[in-house]
Amino acid sequence: MARIGLRHATLTAADDNSDLDPSILQRIAAGDRSAVQECIGQYAGLVWSLARRMCLNGADAEDAVQEIFIEIWRNAFRFDPGVASETAFVAMIARRRLIDRRRRISRQRDRAPLDEAPAVNEQPKPELGEEAGIAAKALEELSTEQQRVLRLSLLQGLSHEKIATATGLPLGTVKTHARRGLLRIREMLSTKRGEGVKS
Repeated sequence: MARIGLRHATLTAADDNSDLDPSILQRIAAGDRSAVQECIGQYAGLVWSLARRMCLNGADAEDAVQEIFIEIWRNAFRFDPGVASETAFVAMIARRRLIDRRRRISRQRDRAPLDEAPAVNEQPKPELGEEAGIAAKALEELSTEQQRVLRLSLLQGLSHEKIATATGLPLGTVKTHARRGLLRIREMLSTKRGEGVKS
């Protein structure tokens, strides 16, 4: 089981048929909003499996998954199908982010005296990056159904088909909730980055 994610990560560029049509990441880089939803559907399982393997617990893995997908979208323009497959690119970003995250948490633990360590639910999670925090806040502002669909997809790695079965919602409705929710999160991230540039 532990080798499944690694096997996916070492696929060749030819396996993705990148020479026939623009890849999901290329479409995201070009501004295709529908590709964001496809990215979640295609890679949520891989990202979740890597996060669950390298994180301390389920809650930590959920935070990591949000950070990873934000990082993937921000770096979509760097993807080159002539160098590596899309799956390998996604897995590389995921592993790099997870390693950086683990080092950051380890440093924070080493610095904090035991008697000054915050209680578990008293402070916001310090390991969340700023944009991941914005994404988490945006998720809470979505409709109940959008939150439910995105949590099942992003945080548990379920496909849209499995979400439809689990929730009893039509497949088309699941896809609509996923797309609208992700677009809202991206809008909030774009707005925040724009404010940062102006300041």
